[in-house]
Amino acid sequence: MLVRRCGDLADAQDALQDALLAAATQWPTDGLPDNPRGWLVVVGQHKLVDRYRSEDARRRREELVGTMEAVGPADTPHADDSLLLLFGCCHPALSPASAIALTLRSVGGLTTAEIARAFLVPEPTMAQRLSRARRTLRDLDGPFRMPSPDEYAERLRAALRVLYLMFNEGYASTTGSSVARADLAAEALRLTRTLHTSLPDDPEVTGLLALILLTDARRPARTGPRGELVSLADQDRGLWDRAMVDEGIALVEDALVRGAVGEYQLQAAIAAVHDEAPGTDATDWPQLLALYGLLERMTANPMVTLNRAVALAMVDGPDAGLALLATLDDRLPGHHRLAAVRGHLLERAGRPQEAADQLLLASQGTTSLAERDYLRVQVARLRRVLPP
Repeated sequence: MLVRRCGDLADAQDALQDALLAAATQWPTDGLPDNPRGWLVVVGQHKLVDRYRSEDARRRREELVGTMEAVGPADTPHADDSLLLLFGCCHPALSPASAIALTLRSVGGLTTAEIARAFLVPEPTMAQRLSRARRTLRDLDGPFRMPSPDEYAERLRAALRVLYLMFNEGYASTTGSSVARADLAAEALRLTRTLHTSLPDDPEVTGLLALILLTDARRPARTGPRGELVSLADQDRGLWDRAMVDEGIALVEDALVRGAVGEYQLQAAIAAVHDEAPGTDATDWPQLLALYGLLERMTANPMVTLNRAVALAMVDGPDAGLALLATLDDRLPGHHRLAAVRGHLLERAGRPQEAADQLLLASQGTTSLAERDYLRVQVARLRRVLPP
């Protein structure tokens, strides 16, 4: 509500901090107000007015102060406040990294220190990143409002992308020693649910929510007793959250019948095929191959081709998958995931020495310690079966 009044995220956050400090000081002695939320809004608004009346800001904010004083604290609907903040923090003018950080701070409520730990950077560095993001938004024309019809598609695409990246980093950490960051994954799920509640008829929003549910349902089986990474093929599927799987499948089925099929719906459909199978060998690999083919044509993303190579190997044999991987050498040069998948397919092709070499190469390229350890365990296993 404060952002709506002043249009500046940094000023609104400072005013809310002041209001919360006042509440922490006054409420224990004066008692809880009848309307605590309204009390915070009114005090926060007073803090904003005081700020804008200061000598530095008076000349450029005089008109805004008059407008704010004329507006009562309870006459602005707040049902979509989280959604407005989400669209603002995911503005296309921000880089994905800045948008994720700002979304976690402003919508998710994480502290700067918590976000810094999640990104493995010092707290002052994260504070500077957040400050730059706020300054970028301050210079824009009304970032904290629902997008106009002309802006809607781009703004929604940016918001979905930020939520997708946030979940991926939470589910499979790209850095550090942990397999996952549960707080990031949970926050991405919460925000996507909020977005879906406001836009229940958008098939891509529904598709992203389904994808997150179907993927996060596997989290209980992704780590072993010592916190080590467990591959999808080796997971105990009895540990998967079946309620999340059922909800995700219902959502993706609902999204796909709406006609406009997008990339998040296709990814959710792929996740659903995996989640419905009792095991790797029983997975409907021909269906996955077809879905990856559609997704590849839609996105031209080399990582999709990488996954399609695995599905192709399961359908037509490892040599077919390896041939497809060869087309990615120029598009993913030196990428550790390309080496990891190649090592997996080489093992399936009965070439353990080459497989071990590729998996070792992959372990040297990843920034995730958990993934590195997993790959090195596979290298050691393969080398034990090699002839002397």
